[in-house]
Amino acid sequence: MSEKERSLAVLIDADNASPLIIDGLLAEVAGFGTASVKRIYGDWTRPNLSGWKAVLLEHSIQPIQQFGYTVGKNATDSAMIIDAMDLLYTGSFDGFCLVSSDSDFTRLAARIRESGKVVYGFGEMKTPKPFVAACDRFIYTEVFASDASEDTDTSPSIKKLPTKDLRRNSKLLQAIRKGIATASDEAGWAYLGGLGLYMSKAIPEFDPRNYGYQKLSELLEAIGLFEIQKKGDMVYIRSKQKQDKA
Repeated sequence: MSEKERSLAVLIDADNASPLIIDGLLAEVAGFGTASVKRIYGDWTRPNLSGWKAVLLEHSIQPIQQFGYTVGKNATDSAMIIDAMDLLYTGSFDGFCLVSSDSDFTRLAARIRESGKVVYGFGEMKTPKPFVAACDRFIYTEVFASDASEDTDTSPSIKKLPTKDLRRNSKLLQAIRKGIATASDEAGWAYLGGLGLYMSKAIPEFDPRNYGYQKLSELLEAIGLFEIQKKGDMVYIRSKQKQDKA
């Protein structure tokens, strides 16, 4: 089944997500499949969620009311987890989109994946690593603010990292080189799409936009340690070190 054919359940923790990301969020979800269910959880009697109320009708998102019965306990998380499990048991969904920066959803993400479903996580860069790692893919919501800024002429929240900073990121470079080695032919050339697939599997939160670049090819060009070759609509990449040895 292709990503476009997937039926997805989008569950949003209103206490840990901003309404400013909604356009970018739903556009991203559309690239993964069809949002068959869109629900958002919170105590809608509280004024801090007023920003969400304006966008719910526009995007057909169903608000789920959850009162905070006990101080210090997050009833919203519990309601969202229970709903997610109920939806999982219906067998009607191919994947889940969990929108929160809260580590409380780590076990939920792991449990859904154990059932053979895809989990896409969305949260801020402060999201604890265990939750990020528990998802098949994790997209930092700051990239949506960056995308929106291009239309509003405001400064993007994620600026392009210069070449020197990218080359200092040993984790990134190691993953790219490993991906090229895994997907390359005898001449050392790897299909860019194959490299991107490897990167998303090796690093759930990998996204060129996290470094200020819209496409993987742009990020690789900025690093400057890889040779890029285009053949029609196909793009291939190999390490310059590999080229020098050829």
